[in-house]
Amino acid sequence: MNVLLINGSPRREGNTNLALREMEQIFQAEGIETEILHVGNQSIRGCVACGSCMEKGKCVFDDAVNATAAKFEACDGLVVGSPVYYASANATLVAFLTRLFYSTHFDKRMKVGAAVVAARRGGLSATFDELNKFFTISGMPVASGQYWNSIHGRLQGEAAQDAEGLQTMRSLARSMTFLMKSIALGREQLGLPEKEEPVRTNFVR
Repeated sequence: MNVLLINGSPRREGNTNLALREMEQIFQAEGIETEILHVGNQSIRGCVACGSCMEKGKCVFDDAVNATAAKFEACDGLVVGSPVYYASANATLVAFLTRLFYSTHFDKRMKVGAAVVAARRGGLSATFDELNKFFTISGMPVASGQYWNSIHGRLQGEAAQDAEGLQTMRSLARSMTFLMKSIALGREQLGLPEKEEPVRTNFVR
């Protein structure tokens, strides 16, 4: 089994990465393969609603999004980490996730998702909610730990002093591991839940 971890911070070795590394230690101890991708410092533009991905099966902008698509499809779990800016995720990360989820048309159901957020003080829960919406619209179970998946620190590396935040990361990784393994067993014995053809509605009459 494997987990793909996305570092959405512009700082490669910042507090967001520190949280992801804390999770990675647990995953590896549990026999889960991991890979951390750093996308927060890249030039990634947002979706332009061109519809090209519907025809080509990939985004028209050939950058980290397309490079990550196959890894996303192959993984059993996805962890997305972001610093908090104005009670929101890093804009680069949001652009990356929007295009990654929209342009990949494989079945994402039962891939386990988890969001991790880092901030000096506030805006954590709003950012946490924002990131979880990528998972829940895709039929992905969301893993939880012992608290909202957040860690505190202002200066680079300062989150190492947040004992509760670090424990939350470890708890989250253990819960995520259990959920992935349980889903794998359930898939073998029961298969996936029945999937109906989508019904698309709006409120224009």
